[in-house]
Amino acid sequence: MKKVGLKEIAEHVGVSTALVSYVLNGQAIEKQVNKETAEKILSAAEALNYRPNQIAKSLKMRKTHTIGLVVAEINYRFSTGITRAIEGEAKKNNYTVIYGSSNENQEKFAELVNVFINRQVDGLILVPAEHSEEQIRFLQKAEIPFVLVDRNFPDIKTNYITLDNYKAAYKATEYLIATHHRRICMVNYKTTLFNLLERNRGYRDALKDHKIPFKQKWLQSINVEDIPQALDHVLTATDPCDALFFATDTLALHGLKYLNRKKLNVPGDVSVLSFDESDAFELFYTPITHSRQPLEEMGKQAVNTLLELIDHNKISKQISLEADLIIGKSCKES
Repeated sequence: MKKVGLKEIAEHVGVSTALVSYVLNGQAIEKQVNKETAEKILSAAEALNYRPNQIAKSLKMRKTHTIGLVVAEINYRFSTGITRAIEGEAKKNNYTVIYGSSNENQEKFAELVNVFINRQVDGLILVPAEHSEEQIRFLQKAEIPFVLVDRNFPDIKTNYITLDNYKAAYKATEYLIATHHRRICMVNYKTTLFNLLERNRGYRDALKDHKIPFKQKWLQSINVEDIPQALDHVLTATDPCDALFFATDTLALHGLKYLNRKKLNVPGDVSVLSFDESDAFELFYTPITHSRQPLEEMGKQAVNTLLELIDHNKISKQISLEADLIIGKSCKES
């Protein structure tokens, strides 16, 4: 059977080989390729049974004992923690980790993935950026070994190591309910990321299961800069919230700064619970109650899953780990 290359796909669709290369390398958005054209190219590649053997073969056959790691934002405590855990486990297996940060940018994410592929890493561990499904599907078609960490896309079956975000948020909300809070506000990002939406779902189901009627204003889906307006909205109402549940440590830090500026006491005026922990919490006058992610275990599982994938080509692992709830003094019993 004649090997199908970029030229054959280009002729089939009626476009240039450069355009085909952009799409098959996950650069369609970066290079501003028309969405309809990109879909035609992907369909043609599949119909013609195109396989990017050169890249896939280099990844599988010529081991470099390196792993490419893409994190979301290097300044996040999660990113530094998971990077440290992955580096430690990789070293035990005689692998070196090279990494970069997507800065929560879809195009930067695709660019880093391509850089690592060109560096001929043996496999990839990825914290995917929002809307990076196209890049993930490209990696699958190219049969490049990769594992997703922290985030996954439920519509794409991949190997992933994540947190059970639903259960962690449910457990945290249940703790607030057990400490007699009844007007609990959830502050989360405005996002389509599945892991963050699962935190919303866990929060709402906990309220429902404990027969606390949900009010729409209690769920604030915002950008970081919207925190002052969001907190004002729920704290100055006629029935103000008695607890603030922040869906990330970054949101919690910005929220605590705002509460300080407003001279609102934690937990005297309002209780605070953070989904994640932050080193900066140690500087706050009250120990913050928070969920703690098992970063060591997550990193270990990610590396071992990837190495198994590299050695045995096709495995299927979808692992959801549990968070611990660390009790501080930021949630008073109302």
